[in-house]
Amino acid sequence: MTLDAFRAVLADPDPDVRAAYVGKLMRQAKPDDVFQFVCLSEIVALWPRLERYLGRERPMWRFLLDGWQEARRADVAAQ
Repeated sequence: MTLDAFRAVLADPDPDVRAAYVGKLMRQAKPDDVFQFVCLSEIVALWPRLERYLGRERPMWRFLLDGWQEARRADVAAQ
């Protein structure tokens, strides 16, 4: 798959298609590389659909998402 084709499938209007490919990306790429293709809000929005594609990486991503959400709540509370 070319990079252009991969970017196109990440923009597919069907959230199930996007979830499958975002999940594959999250499973196989380093977290920093994932964010070259998708933003955190997209991952959060797709989470219920994509977590089944994460395999052994699911606990790591859950840990990261929980940490980022906790940090965000702390920032809001501090304001």
